[in-house]
Parts: sequence; C-alpha cells; structure tokens
Amino acid sequence: MTAPTGSPGLLKPALAAIQADIDASFDALLPLPGDPRDRLVQAMRYATIGGGKRLRPLLVTATAAMYGVDRQVAVRAGTALEAIHVYSLIHDDLPCMDNDDLRHGKPTVHKAFDDGTAVLAGDALHDFAFEILSDPAMSGDPFVRVELIRTLAVNSGTNGMAGGQMMDIVAETATFDLPTVTRLQQLKTGALLAAAVEMGAILGRLPPEGRTHLRGYARDIGLAFQIADDLLDAEGDEAAAGKALRKDAVAGKETFVSLLGVERAREQARILVDQAIAHLGSHGSEADLLRELARFIVERNH
Repeated sequence: MTAPTGSPGLLKPALAAIQADIDASFDALLPLPGDPRDRLVQAMRYATIGGGKRLRPLLVTATAAMYGVDRQVAVRAGTALEAIHVYSLIHDDLPCMDNDDLRHGKPTVHKAFDDGTAVLAGDALHDFAFEILSDPAMSGDPFVRVELIRTLAVNSGTNGMAGGQMMDIVAETATFDLPTVTRLQQLKTGALLAAAVEMGAILGRLPPEGRTHLRGYARDIGLAFQIADDLLDAEGDEAAAGKALRKDAVAGKETFVSLLGVERAREQARILVDQAIAHLGSHGSEADLLRELARFIVERNH
C-alpha cells in the first residue's frame, strides 16, 4: 500500500531554492585568495558551484524546518555536508579510483585541472566542512557544534562513506551477497543521507531518543536511493545522467539489480519509500517535503 501523497508540488521549488542557496554559500565562503593558492580554490569552486541536485543539503534544511530552525543556519550546515559529498566525488573520479571523465555533465576536476590539484581540492573541501561546522557562526552553542562535527565525521569516515567506498573497491575482486551489498551501500551512499537528517534534528535541538523515526526514514531512503542508482546505471541514459553508466557491470560488481533483477529491485525501492514515509506518521504537513523527497528518489531519471 502506498502512503498518501500529502501536499503536491513542494519539491521542485525546494530543489531550486536549495541549489541557489548552496551555490551562493560556496561562492561567499570560497573567495579567491589572490595568490598562488588561486588554482586550488578555483578547483574547489568549479566542483562545488553550479552542479548537483543538492539532495543532502535539502534533507538538512527540510528536517531542520520541521523544528523551526532558521533557514540560513540550516543552509550553512548543509554547505558543510555538501563539501564532504563533493570531495568524495572528486576523489571517486580520479584515475586511481573510478577514472571518470564526466561529472554533472562537465569534465571532472582532474580533467579540468590535473590529478594533483584534484587531490588537494578534495582534501581542502574535507577540511572546509569542519571549518564551517566548528565556526561559532554555525551555532552559539558549542555542544551543538560538537555534535554536528561528530555526526558528519562518523558518517564520512571508516564507519561511513569512506568505509563503504573501500568495500566498493574490494567488490571488484570479490563476490558479495545481498546482505554485504546492502551494508556496503548503507555506508557508501546511505551514511551521508543519514547524516543530513541527523544534522537537521541536531539543529532543531531534538534529543537523540526522539530521532528514532527520522533515522528509520533516512535508512530507508538511503537504500532506496542506491537501488534507484543501480537501476539508472543499468537502464538509464548517459546524457540525462551527466556521467558514465554501466560501470558496475563492466567491473563485475554485484548490485541490487544484479542480485534481485530489475523488477524485484524496483519493487523493493517502492517498498522502502513507503516504509520511509510511514516513519513520518507522527508528523503532519510539516513533513510533506520529506515525503515528496522520498518519492522523488525512486522516480528521478538522473
């Protein structure tokens, strides 16, 4: 059974607004220093401004808005999270990783600049995220800042995105079963989505014991997101995706699609979205954007 749709039409303007806000945030926070570091900052700006759906910052702002958090505060936290996401994409595209030439429909950073600059741009964006979160401008409450920092650090490190990426590399020379692939994707893809929702709740001063339903929502949309990605990789159009597809099959990696088949994978994604929406049952219309976002995850074409 599919959950009720709630108020329609919230997502499109919300995506446009967060894309504009995140671009403006990176533009303001990454000025050129006017010295030999300019090339590094130019690469950081190239990677962060004008690309991507900004789903993670949108999750931060949408969650925070449910608890009355000032939007600019939430956008600042979302900028830090997006910096981590973008650094991971820069490094993921390098010749030593996936060796991709295209990202968001334009040359990857190592192609537009060079390998060394791309490595440094990723490194600097990683540090930049924690510079943003640790700044008193983020929050006047040091406990809020520390919890934001810890949440993002845990979800981007060994027990999060980086750990999942390592599992993804191992997957090229190993055969993974469904539970292992699920764990891989919970770390590689799901961890930053979970961090986004958690950070919004932290800004809203929601105590940890009150976040269980939001964690369930984030867990389910994280898996649904990856299944949708696997379906796009198997069936999607490269021009619409703005990046190379069919890579997993070429690399011999097990995915949700290879293990479940296209139809079962698609059905599982729908089930996960319904479960995610059900986790928001205690909320009223203030959670409609999160509900629409869950549906968008399985309906998108890029």
